[in-house]
Amino acid sequence: MDKFTCPLKKIYPQKKKRAEYIIDSLEKIYPDTACGLHFENDPFRLLVMARLSAQCTDKRVNTVSAELFSKFPDAKSMSEAPVEEIENLVRSCGVYRMKAKNIKDMSKIIYEKYNSAVPCDMELLLELPGVGRKIANLIRGDVFGIGGIVADTHCIRISHRWGLTTKPDPLTTERELSRLIPPEKQSDFCHRVVDFGREYCSARGAKCDSCPLVNQNNQ
Repeated sequence: MDKFTCPLKKIYPQKKKRAEYIIDSLEKIYPDTACGLHFENDPFRLLVMARLSAQCTDKRVNTVSAELFSKFPDAKSMSEAPVEEIENLVRSCGVYRMKAKNIKDMSKIIYEKYNSAVPCDMELLLELPGVGRKIANLIRGDVFGIGGIVADTHCIRISHRWGLTTKPDPLTTERELSRLIPPEKQSDFCHRVVDFGREYCSARGAKCDSCPLVNQNNQ
């Protein structure tokens, strides 16, 4: 159970109003937010990097991916790469054997079934090895502009602290935030929540005294 209670719950008792205030405030605090994965506007790269990011930092994934994509830049070359070589390149990202297998298998499907184009349909994305709803929503939002709640650890923890969700789990977070956040704002909202979580609202502690959401409201 999270021991932190966000002051915004008392300031804005009505959940919809609280959500609107948070959305507007985060847009002002982080106007230039972006995905932490440097995927160079390449859907395939984002898909691979998102799979590598499980239990790994964005910084490490960005470093590892630079060498990975220099050798295997697209779905065709990645699908033909020896899985042992992919393993060696992504070893420092953790769980490297499963990640390497997933990357090779998903690359093969994308190359052979979709002519190297990453699909945008949720159900088709979920059929790819190693792809869950979090990755699928990331692809749909950042690549196709469809929107989607990326329920990562920051989003789950913080949205629950804000009282925007009833349970701190991925599916509840996705469903309940989807009803509160307009589709066109969902992708950037999730990136801003990551920024906010790293700066003010970590798992170890909430800096409520210096929180710009609370202080802005009290000015």
